[in-house]
Amino acid sequence: MNNKHPFILASASPRRRRLLGDVGLEFTVIPADIEERRIPSESPVELSRRLAEQKARCVADRQKTTPPAWVIGADTIVVLDNDVLGKPTDQAAAEAMLRRLSGRTHRVITGWAVGQSGSSWVVDHCSTEVTFHPLTERQIADYAATKEGMDKAGAYAIQGIGSFLVDRIDGNYYNVVGLPISHVIRTLIEVGALESFPLR
Repeated sequence: MNNKHPFILASASPRRRRLLGDVGLEFTVIPADIEERRIPSESPVELSRRLAEQKARCVADRQKTTPPAWVIGADTIVVLDNDVLGKPTDQAAAEAMLRRLSGRTHRVITGWAVGQSGSSWVVDHCSTEVTFHPLTERQIADYAATKEGMDKAGAYAIQGIGSFLVDRIDGNYYNVVGLPISHVIRTLIEVGALESFPLR
């Protein structure tokens, strides 16, 4: 592979791990341990970008590798009526989220950060609009019962069983999965973390 520095994914998300692995990037997974709380008056975009950067910096500052690792942090949120829908706490909460999303268009925002300890960071975000089909109460209950969406913002997974919920999207599909992979790879090239792409 043509990169000179190690890479770290500052996330426990199996979706992000798979997306990076699918493009051939070799990396270590070190989840960040930060408090994910929205600051009053903070916009959803500001929230996703701040959390992504905090996760990446938290992990980067603990590393003592030589050369220093490039760290990738990300945070994905679901927004409806300016409300941030996080991960459901139980099945009832999942059903309530799906009921709100039913037949409506919401935004999925992923903020991401790329950088190294002691250097400047690139922080950006991607936004995708997702429209759900109108859902029946049985569909809502049956999908929530699969528990597929219990560890995901908005209580659904577009890449899994939850694909049946989605009527259409406007924007980057991989952003909804959890990481706009083409944006991140292009950023890694721009900052010199990768010499070129595809990897050899």
